[in-house]
Amino acid sequence: MASRYDHNPFDEEEEVNPFSNPGGVAPAKDSRLSPLPPEPVDFNYGRGATIDIPMDSAADLGKKEKELQAKEAELKRREKESRALDAMNCGMDLRADIRRREEAAARAGVVLEEKNWPPFFPIIHHDISNEIPIHLQRMQYLAFSTWLGLILCLLWNIIAVTTAWIKGEAVKIWFLAIIYFIAGVPGSYVLWYRPLYRAFRRDSAFNFGWFFMFYILHIGFCIFSAIAPPIVFKGKSLTGILPAIDLIGDQALVGIFYFIGFGLFCLESLVSVWVIQQVYMYFRGSGKAAEMKREAAREAMRAAL
Repeated sequence: MASRYDHNPFDEEEEVNPFSNPGGVAPAKDSRLSPLPPEPVDFNYGRGATIDIPMDSAADLGKKEKELQAKEAELKRREKESRALDAMNCGMDLRADIRRREEAAARAGVVLEEKNWPPFFPIIHHDISNEIPIHLQRMQYLAFSTWLGLILCLLWNIIAVTTAWIKGEAVKIWFLAIIYFIAGVPGSYVLWYRPLYRAFRRDSAFNFGWFFMFYILHIGFCIFSAIAPPIVFKGKSLTGILPAIDLIGDQALVGIFYFIGFGLFCLESLVSVWVIQQVYMYFRGSGKAAEMKREAAREAMRAAL
């Protein structure tokens, strides 16, 4: 039986014994094994080696943090400015669009009226100085004063009737005074003041006719209120002369309030009569009467046909 250390006859290479040259002589030249490079002796197997990792100091970290905060603030500021600029451009575009619409409406003959009166709470459009011809502004201001005068008369009527109600009169007269005010103020504006305003601004005969019809009713109401005949609840729902005389004896304070109301209604009636005279003189002198007659005849013919 062959031993495992026997020489292999099929091996072409010469077996080299590393222990055959103890004297440090170089190994045989025909050997295919190359010597390994020498390694440093390290009993810790590399675990004790230190690795140099650059670390920023606390001052550098604080500086970088401040720079980041500054950049963030700059970005927020630019974003805010961009939004403000976008809003400004949107507002300018909106105003330009509104201006274009107003110009188109003006070319089409449509007048856009902006509410501007009273200044503290605009509810109506009123601009006599810019919309009414200068030679008609005086009459328009007088008509406007009669409208404000009617508001004052009806407001004082509420105060006087409230005083009479507190002194023992029926509550029905107070409700009637409230109804006069609620119906009279907007009704007078729509029925006769606004038509006169449009008649002077547009020189319309139809609006003049509308004004005359309802302004005569306004004058009749003021005269009726100044007298206040005992028709509705003995006439005490209006501050006229008759209820004032009736109340002055028993309730002096209420009677004085009614006399003041009587004076206001008288003044309103006189000024209103003067205004309608002035407007009628202008109406006749400007030839609007003949134009109104022609329009009335035309409308009658159209209705008949």
